[in-house]
Amino acid sequence: MAANLTLDALKSQIDEGTIDTVLVCLVDMQGRLMGKRFHARHFIDSAWEETHCCNYLLATDLEMATPDGYASTGWQAGYGDYVMKPDLDTLRPVPWLEGTAMVLCDVLDHNTHKDVPHSPRALLKKQIKRLEALGFDVMMATELEFFLFEKSFDDIRKENFRDLAPISGYNEDYHILQTTKEEHVMRPIRNHLYNAGIPVENTKGEAEAGQGELNIRYAAALDCADYHTIAKHAVKEIAWQKGHAVTFLPKWDRSRTGSSSHVHQSLWKDGKPAFVDGNDGLGMSDLMKNYMAGLLKYAPDYTSFLAPYINSYKRFQKGTFAPTRTIWSVDNRTAGFRLCGAGTKAIRVECRIGGSDLNPYLAMAAQIAAGIAGIEEALELAPPTVGDAYAEDTGLIPQALRDAVGTLRGSDMLRKAMGDDVVEHYVRAAEWEIEEFDSVVTDYEIARGFERA
Repeated sequence: MAANLTLDALKSQIDEGTIDTVLVCLVDMQGRLMGKRFHARHFIDSAWEETHCCNYLLATDLEMATPDGYASTGWQAGYGDYVMKPDLDTLRPVPWLEGTAMVLCDVLDHNTHKDVPHSPRALLKKQIKRLEALGFDVMMATELEFFLFEKSFDDIRKENFRDLAPISGYNEDYHILQTTKEEHVMRPIRNHLYNAGIPVENTKGEAEAGQGELNIRYAAALDCADYHTIAKHAVKEIAWQKGHAVTFLPKWDRSRTGSSSHVHQSLWKDGKPAFVDGNDGLGMSDLMKNYMAGLLKYAPDYTSFLAPYINSYKRFQKGTFAPTRTIWSVDNRTAGFRLCGAGTKAIRVECRIGGSDLNPYLAMAAQIAAGIAGIEEALELAPPTVGDAYAEDTGLIPQALRDAVGTLRGSDMLRKAMGDDVVEHYVRAAEWEIEEFDSVVTDYEIARGFERA
């Protein structure tokens, strides 16, 4: 697999004429890449040290609106600058774009040059450092689910997102014949990402027509979040290049299965898995039980980081492989948390709550914080649920963003772990989503009440 670029290797490729453009990117609140395209010569002359961006990039929404109510920035403060500090460990080629390399940036305060605390990468790095102080490293992996459509982004938008047709006509879960028909998109996704230094394992058909999944090898948490973000961006760009649209909207049709982004995680100590205990019936160490108990106890607190939009909650439906309850079970896909690899060195916990729209840095940071709380509080893990978790009557996932923002606002655990200012920042982001949705008259309301009301 191609390694990430060093600055010296980049200089050589620029001299050879192989690379002429460098994407200098930050990760925004929504988990998207934002930034600038630098002429490669200017990047190696000076921009590799730092560049600047408007601070509204971490106080906006999917539409790039400028909501009021953020303490960090706004019209009253004139929307100043942040520093974008390239993390040269993330410098890599972008094989699906001609002559292009990419680097991810940390976002720093313009005056102090310290991390902006509500920036997604800073949030995750803070929780990783908290674990390191306890003597542990955290390894994570995410699964990326999405839908591929017959038509392009532009065609679908011009047709007002109506009569959407997935690229296939039937459920393609693990289906080799149907996914062969999609290889003109999926093969370059796998190969380009692999050649960009992202350890892709496989793609597969998922449990709906036109639904696919991309799996990337587990890695240290920050690397995992970087891989997830770059891969999601690449899937969109490569699908666009092939004339197709792709969506990571968790529930684009009420009658179809939604798209998730499951998060697998385990703690390691001195290079060895710390969740393993061969004397336990399931192979779980006491540490793992404490950590999982924290994930379960505080799941309502951090649900808005796993399901950040109104649409996110449409996915939580019985009998759809999307969970409805924050309970755990052994190798059981009906529960919110699944124990995987029981009795092996690969033992880990899979959080199944998150949708394909999550920001991986925020989702991972929140779960690490909950796990640390479980360790510090020595929480006891309840026995696993057996059978159909949908039939249980405890541990209900917040049913709407309005519910989840309430539990986020009231979370003493997250305020202690992340800081009051950070929690209030993301509370405001969720409130804005609710305010925007509440002001919209939907097609459903018109069709239901136009004549009959």
